[in-house]
Amino acid sequence: MKLNELRDNPGSRLKSKRLGRGIGSGKGKTSGKGVKGQKAREGVALNGFEGGQLPIYRRLPKRGFKNIFRVTYAPVNLSALVKAIEAGRIDATQPIDEAVLRTAGLVRGGKVAGVRLLAVGEVSQALTITVCGASAAAVAAIEAAGGNVTTTVAKRGAAAAA
Repeated sequence: MKLNELRDNPGSRLKSKRLGRGIGSGKGKTSGKGVKGQKAREGVALNGFEGGQLPIYRRLPKRGFKNIFRVTYAPVNLSALVKAIEAGRIDATQPIDEAVLRTAGLVRGGKVAGVRLLAVGEVSQALTITVCGASAAAVAAIEAAGGNVTTTVAKRGAAAAA
């Protein structure tokens, strides 16, 4: 096969309709754009324009609210933590922090402010964990197994009470 013998598969490319080539073509004279007016001209972008009537996106009420100060935490369940320890991805004898959880694959995504430990599952061995936040049940479960949990972000109510 030579370069000059290369061809597309038959039917893979549709020929574009030729506009403005006489009335016999079916798209002659105005080329399917109707008669005169703004939309018959070039460079028209009228998304949402309703001919001077108030557009629907302005007639309908706005709903909802997006908090730009919201902080999102990656949830890590105790069951996932135990599975990672059993699989050998986390060493239970060493202190466990967010970097260890990330390298073990328990925390994914770059737009999280930290890790929040949740009490879904059982823990049987003593663990030393440092995370941004933890549920009271998760802290109780780890401390019952002889471990300890340190949180780096202070609770909102705790700062006001102190």
